[in-house]
Amino acid sequence: MINEKLLTDCKARVRSAQRQLYEYMSPKLYQTCRRYLKQQADIEEIMADAFYTIFTKLDQLRDVAAFDAWARRIAVNLCLSQLRKSGSLDIYLEDMKQEPQPQPLVSRLEEHDLLRLLDQLPAGCRMIFNLFAIEGYSHKEIAAMLQISEGTSKSQLSFSKTKLQSLVNRFYYLKEN
Repeated sequence: MINEKLLTDCKARVRSAQRQLYEYMSPKLYQTCRRYLKQQADIEEIMADAFYTIFTKLDQLRDVAAFDAWARRIAVNLCLSQLRKSGSLDIYLEDMKQEPQPQPLVSRLEEHDLLRLLDQLPAGCRMIFNLFAIEGYSHKEIAAMLQISEGTSKSQLSFSKTKLQSLVNRFYYLKEN
């Protein structure tokens, strides 16, 4: 758990505190990066950059309770920057991946199932779904971050939801609990 003392020790470059913070946050930031980036090398690079930024900018954090969200925002911004550099930030509806193979009957979807389905969406749709549904950004914030209109953000989200629902209905036959 993140507390004031841990962050103070991290600011003072106490290695054991930095290690504790890293061990606490790395699984969370990995999952965040994984939702945006597919290549393991890219994820590892962004994770290293994110922790460097976290450790060097801790003095900018105003509220300890906001640490997780602040750190995730750093990782998301670095992922978006990476996607911009690689030219993968374009938003196209037609860019559908090959659909997954049908899965056996399940009582509920696990995180890895959802990630697999998200991978089937076009990159732009997946990014907007992540930013809105998972990270909690508004359409106005997404539009500013991606330099698109709010309407484009809304239509991409709508498409994403419809496509995800279709994939779930088609490939995961959910049984009642």
